[in-house]
Amino acid sequence: MKAMITRKIGMTSIVNDDGAMIAVTLLSASPNVVTQVKTVDSDGYQALQLGFETAKKVGKSQAAKYKKSKIDAPKVVREHRTDELPEDVKVGDQISVDSFEVGDVVDVTGTSKGKGFAGAIKRHNFHRQRKSHGAKGNTRKIGSIGSMYPQKVMKGKKMPGQYGNVQVTTEKVKVALVDTEHNVIGIAGAVPGPKKGIVVVRGAKRS
Repeated sequence: MKAMITRKIGMTSIVNDDGAMIAVTLLSASPNVVTQVKTVDSDGYQALQLGFETAKKVGKSQAAKYKKSKIDAPKVVREHRTDELPEDVKVGDQISVDSFEVGDVVDVTGTSKGKGFAGAIKRHNFHRQRKSHGAKGNTRKIGSIGSMYPQKVMKGKKMPGQYGNVQVTTEKVKVALVDTEHNVIGIAGAVPGPKKGIVVVRGAKRS
């Protein structure tokens, strides 16, 4: 099973074996701790709950849970569903970067940069209206959205609104670098989210 919670460091470039320079996103991947093992018998599905970094403040219920498990309370917790659980996995085990190899195809999930309230041109790549012949300065407005049947705004209508700050998954990207000494994973290309943002790396669902 290949899954880790990481933190985005930034981007750089490396030269691969063919001599080509490729852009790489570096992810800080300190060891993840298994905080809970969920099974079909106890929870109705199979999953591993992973913890990342160490929390400074913890609620009483969570503190009791981790104290019972004899592990430090993690700052970030994510759950990874899997069809096949490793047989020997248990609470307290650590997952490190050496579970990945250069060339692995993975899916990366992060939270995109929030850009606040944006118009339809920035948010949906609309064209602006003409600037002359009666435009009256309303060149960046979306115009009429219809006044006939069904006399309501349909769900999913492309309009101005909140832009960014949503979960984004980039599928089928390759691992270009694995540094076990510094606990760093390099992903070829861009990864969603800002620097220091949380990024979950999983083995690709579809090859």
